[in-house]
Amino acid sequence: MLRLYNEQTARLEDFQPVKDIATIYVCGITPYDTTHLGHAFTYLSFDVLIRYLEYKGYQVRYVQNVTDIDDDIIRKAKEVGDNWLAVGNRWTRHFIEDMRALNVRPPDVYPRATDVIPEMFEHIQALIDKGYAYVSDGNVYYHVAAHPCFGEVTHLPPEQWLPIANERGNFPDDPHKRDPLDFVLWQAQKPGEPAWDSPWGKGRPGWHIECSTMAITYLGEVIDVHGGGGDLSFPHHECETAQARGVTGEEKFAHFWMHAAMVRYEGEKMSKSLGNLIWVRDLLQEHTPDAVRILVTSHPYYETWEYDDAELIPADALADLLLRAAQATGGAGQSVDPQEDVAAFEAAMDDNLNSRVALAALERLARRILDGAAAGNNIADAQRTLHKLATVFGLRLGAPLEPRVEQGWDAHHKRFE
Repeated sequence: MLRLYNEQTARLEDFQPVKDIATIYVCGITPYDTTHLGHAFTYLSFDVLIRYLEYKGYQVRYVQNVTDIDDDIIRKAKEVGDNWLAVGNRWTRHFIEDMRALNVRPPDVYPRATDVIPEMFEHIQALIDKGYAYVSDGNVYYHVAAHPCFGEVTHLPPEQWLPIANERGNFPDDPHKRDPLDFVLWQAQKPGEPAWDSPWGKGRPGWHIECSTMAITYLGEVIDVHGGGGDLSFPHHECETAQARGVTGEEKFAHFWMHAAMVRYEGEKMSKSLGNLIWVRDLLQEHTPDAVRILVTSHPYYETWEYDDAELIPADALADLLLRAAQATGGAGQSVDPQEDVAAFEAAMDDNLNSRVALAALERLARRILDGAAAGNNIADAQRTLHKLATVFGLRLGAPLEPRVEQGWDAHHKRFE
């Protein structure tokens, strides 16, 4: 049984989908500068989760969004003297091309936030009607004090809420708020900014309502897994669950809250604001996609790690080893039995996706294949198994892009041209 760490309960739990199809929502990019290795760690980590669920026989419906209207997009557009939509489209295409190159399984639905503005109106009005939100001079705010379960995802002490929210985009001095921690659901138009007509006047949606609305619209009122980078746990995911539960009345929004850890570089969290970035596209100039994925996969999703160029040396070596094993030619001797390595691989992955230990099992299998080939043994079954296990990590081992990867991302790409 696959056991995953659930941040909301702070323990490992057996994964069992609510319905026949496992539903997963992962917060996507705000497209104004991408794709750095921190992005890649998040999306490759959830790619491994989805691929492993499929390996275990689950059908998965996966939604990842594009936050195409946001303060950062508007600021970037002003800096480069371009239209906000053009900036977002350009960087989203860039991200898609990077994900395609890394053989990432595309989301089944890849919506823009602006695709669901009418649905946001319905959700915002429901929150107003239930007393969770209020209108103030063309703005609509969620009143945090109105929801007794606020804080249930991260369990942070209330005295930490406002300082962390302020670090991550909150405007505590907004004169339209009842409380500094209240967050915007609908923001009245400011001069020169894009806007949509709404029941409360022209404006644009707040960040948090975008994601909860997309998750509910495309996956339903209660989903299996909600994920994203660890820096989104508070306030973004805390606000999302408060909104969603307020709209639906359900006891849960997501059964599992999962967060990919942060990637550090030069002693700090890798981030656009600090500028200490390692770009995926630059790594792919000198290393194979398999090597880049091995670099990332060697760190389980829950492990904060420091990027070091030296780690690419063993990643390149392992990519080469796996490729040689996949392409080796055996003989007619005794068959190489892969079951011991399969068991070790699955045990590691069932243990909260311990990809480092699973990758070591894959390496052992590759070495046994090469030893078997050298001895003239039959390696065909072991090679088939190697390919199957490698697919969980999105490794191609010399094969072309998976058709679903190529076709899926190409279809998404066209929407942003």
